[in-house]
Amino acid sequence: MAYRNILFDLDGTLTDPKEGIFNSIRYALREMNIETPEEEQLLSFIGPPLFDSFKHHFSLTDDAAEEAVELYRVYFPEKGMYENHLYDGIPELLTQLKTAGKKIYLATSKPKVYATEILRHFGLLPFFDGISGPELDGTRNYKAEVIEFLIQVYGIVPDESLMIGDRLHDMKGAGVHNIKAVGVTYGYGSAEELHENGAWKLVGSVEELGEFLKEN
Repeated sequence: MAYRNILFDLDGTLTDPKEGIFNSIRYALREMNIETPEEEQLLSFIGPPLFDSFKHHFSLTDDAAEEAVELYRVYFPEKGMYENHLYDGIPELLTQLKTAGKKIYLATSKPKVYATEILRHFGLLPFFDGISGPELDGTRNYKAEVIEFLIQVYGIVPDESLMIGDRLHDMKGAGVHNIKAVGVTYGYGSAEELHENGAWKLVGSVEELGEFLKEN
């Protein structure tokens, strides 16, 4: 069947945010006098909610994890948000989808206010029919809740929709709503991670994703 609605994750799917996220984490940890870990551990921050990552990786209390998130948000909107770049071929892919009559939505774990500005910064905002992400107060903090918002507000039909993402949270969040998920291995999740968490299809590049979506 032809899928009418294409839901995209942001980080690791449309853009590579590593530099800005890493610098924002480092800023928060310095301010809290916590030693910055190796890059491999920092990579695990791309995808999940920040509060969960700070709490898990540094064994922080809830209050300390909240403080870390607030400090992260001192650096991120001023600098980190723009230390970011589009994956090659993304504007062309979105143009292809709009030309084919698809509805395009953003379903991100990044706060909606930041995600909207990032899309605007890269000139992508006009492609999107709707955006869902957490509020700064933690509302809709998990991917299943983010997708549920799109279903409720925009009336998207799960059977007519695909979720595109690079981490297990995208696959599992889509699965909660019986939406098929396509895992992109050019992002930050491994093929194994994506497959084990319910990916219907794996693609290795933006070009391969475009070819797949032409047929679906």
